Amino acid sequence: PQMKYIVVTGGTVSGLGKGITISSIGRLLKSCGLTTTSIKIDPYLNVDAGTMSPFEHGECFVLDDGGETDLDLGNYERFLDVNLTKDHNITTGKVYKAVIDKERRGDYLGKTVQVVPHITTEIMDWMERVAPVPVDASGKAADVCLVEVGGTVGDIESMVFLEALRQFQFRVGRENMCFVHISLVPCLGADGEQKTKPTQHGVKELRSVGLSPDLIICRSTDKLLQETCHKIALFCHVAPDHVLSVHDVSNVYHVPLMLRDQGVVNLLHRQLKFPRFAHLGALEPDLRAWSRMAHAIDAFTSGVKIALVGKYTGLQDSYLSVLKALKHAAVEVDRDLEIVWIESSALEPPVPSNLKAEGKQPEDGNGAADGGAKKTAAELHAEAWAKLKSVDGIIVPGGFGSRGVEGKILTAKYARENKVPYLGVCLGMQMQVVEYARHVLGREGAHSVEFDEKTKHPTVVFMPEIDKATMGGTMRLGARDTVLSPPANPPKSKEASLASLLYGVSGSGGKVSERHRHRYEVNPAVVKDLEGAGLNLVGRDETGERMEIAELPRSVHPFYFGAQYHPEFKSRPLGPSPPFHGLLLAASGQLDAWIEAQTSKKRKAGQ
Repeated sequence: PQMKYIVVTGGTVSGLGKGITISSIGRLLKSCGLTTTSIKIDPYLNVDAGTMSPFEHGECFVLDDGGETDLDLGNYERFLDVNLTKDHNITTGKVYKAVIDKERRGDYLGKTVQVVPHITTEIMDWMERVAPVPVDASGKAADVCLVEVGGTVGDIESMVFLEALRQFQFRVGRENMCFVHISLVPCLGADGEQKTKPTQHGVKELRSVGLSPDLIICRSTDKLLQETCHKIALFCHVAPDHVLSVHDVSNVYHVPLMLRDQGVVNLLHRQLKFPRFAHLGALEPDLRAWSRMAHAIDAFTSGVKIALVGKYTGLQDSYLSVLKALKHAAVEVDRDLEIVWIESSALEPPVPSNLKAEGKQPEDGNGAADGGAKKTAAELHAEAWAKLKSVDGIIVPGGFGSRGVEGKILTAKYARENKVPYLGVCLGMQMQVVEYARHVLGREGAHSVEFDEKTKHPTVVFMPEIDKATMGGTMRLGARDTVLSPPANPPKSKEASLASLLYGVSGSGGKVSERHRHRYEVNPAVVKDLEGAGLNLVGRDETGERMEIAELPRSVHPFYFGAQYHPEFKSRPLGPSPPFHGLLLAASGQLDAWIEAQTSKKRKAGQ
């Protein structure tokens, strides 16, 4: 059957929530029984998002095949429950690289290689090649491909993609494409009048490049008034029922429900005539479980406080997948989540002269947070520790660079000694192991060679197969299996590992597949000593050499768990990531009861 394409563009300003809107449309189509896939077009010249600073572009989302991509692909995976590939992220860098490689090989047979037709044809071929790739558990090719064009219509860098889409509608047939334009409707003045001019200009810009929107979705603080819809319809060449309102809601999971109530599914069905449902006049999405979740989030009565101790706390998008994974787990344990942001460097003993000497302020600008009065290093330090001591659980996520690593080590020590539930991810797990080597094995100055190349006790080392010279795409990336082994401590006990309980797989030889993004690993030479001192390294890669999971026995600590991989990338709204679920269960005092319930379920099932 012919693939159907829904193309989403954005006008006026960036950051309107195109990713959430397109994911919500996909969720609605999926709940009608259609299989969906999605492509994100990023007009920047980087080949991928792997080398971009989280401060500039938010987190780098890692896919199963090791692709380092824009965080919007994370939104698609979570909302649509799919596993995309690196080819589902098209960047200007990738397209030009492909065309230049072809030109060097002589594929163009002496022709002058130009933006039109060569670059635009490459973009169209790429979309047609990637759209049918199966991305969900069914293994079937998708019925619908959602295409998001990053940036704003009118940007010089996205023009070539809009031109390719203009040509594409003739290649695949206009009846197989639907253009959705997302725009801002600001409210101005004392009476909060909804202004339509930015939308009119955005659509005018879009039509000037030969694209005419079929649906216009308006972002605003309040619901769009009937008269605003009619005015936009009149000036933008669409029917009034094709102008939809996506206004601010209490949580993003309400967006699919809001679009459903405005009939978006049947507007799309009328336009695209989905072949599998051609005999049906109307489609009815089944969002019962989703709706229960969206409304439950608003109704929680008990809360749980989790500290996120990191380096990029000034920009929440740097930790988007971690935040979503915490949220999914909080919903599962029926708790309202409160995140306490802590800059890890603020936990380190203050050295005021350093800040002055280098002219540095903490990167998140905490120094001038309250009315411009700069806090002293000692005040920031005391404040950070007061925050850390107020929480029910702690997560130390991954990161790069040496700033704040001592703060992460102090956090792991505090959590271990005070029995506070702790989850260390990637660097957070490595610092957990370094802390154990320093304070339990008594190896003063133990460290990761990433931060101290001359350390006498290298506890975390550079992986032998990694190339030190090249930055992009040279880490251990993508989905890898972790094989579980029985815990070494307490000796001769039958206590199951936390990992096997959380993942629900055998603690002896059971496998879990998770995504990785790292260049350093726990030094295999120190594993025996760490285990001898009470730390259980219960997860290893398939060679048995590389450490993946570190934990303390539950008889010693309620929840002390470290993962070399990034479990947050596979968390889903209705299927939380096991390590995050474990952290939230422990932080809300429900872990023992949950483990008991799981164990009795297994007994009943006769396992």
